[in-house]
Amino acid sequence: MHQLTWQKSSFSGDESGNCLYLAATPDGTLRIRESDTPHEIIATTPARLSHLIGALKAGRSPRPPYAAGHADSGAAS
Repeated sequence: MHQLTWQKSSFSGDESGNCLYLAATPDGTLRIRESDTPHEIIATTPARLSHLIGALKAGRSPRPPYAAGHADSGAAS
C-alpha cells in the first residue's frame, strides 16, 4: 500500500484545527482531508478540484458535471 504524503493548504491558518490537507496518489487522483476529521478522506481528480476552486473563487455554487442521483458522485472514502 502506498503511503500518502499530505501537504497542508497554504490558506490553512495555524494549528488551531481548521486545516485542509491534500495528497496525490500514484495513479494521479487526489485525496483531501480536514484536520478535525483526518480519517474521513475524499477522492477527486485534478480537473474536478480545479472546477470547484474556480467556481468558489468566482463566487458561484459549483454544479457537478453529472446528473443528480448518478451513481458516480465523484467522491470516495
